[in-house]
Amino acid sequence: MESTGASTAPGPGAAPGLDLDLVTVPARQGLEAVDIIRRAAGRSGPMGPVLHDGSGDTLGFLVPPGTADAWDLPGSACTQSDGRGMRFGDAVSPTAGATGWLLPPEAVGPVTDPEVLRAALGEAARLIEAADNCR
Repeated sequence: MESTGASTAPGPGAAPGLDLDLVTVPARQGLEAVDIIRRAAGRSGPMGPVLHDGSGDTLGFLVPPGTADAWDLPGSACTQSDGRGMRFGDAVSPTAGATGWLLPPEAVGPVTDPEVLRAALGEAARLIEAADNCR
């Protein structure tokens, strides 16, 4: 797995208002991907902040702005913020509904590399399919 490592987003201490994109996935696949990325952190780059919804149905990965332009991974969605969605400064204390941090910005890297996330989500989907077929 090769990472571009080209994250243009600044770290958690950055000025508020930086637009970021958000990749949302089903919680089961997202939790597997978090585990995959964290195990490979030395090889693939750091894990960025991860949100969870209150119902536990989905996870959201903060990724650099512009990621949504080329995001096409089935079973996931990438939302452009374009100044109207999640912004890093606002994301420090999520208040919408019962949304909260699985991995808060102060505990991880600035954002997750989209290529690393794409590979981890693909691997997670394959692991889940294999586990489900063993039943």
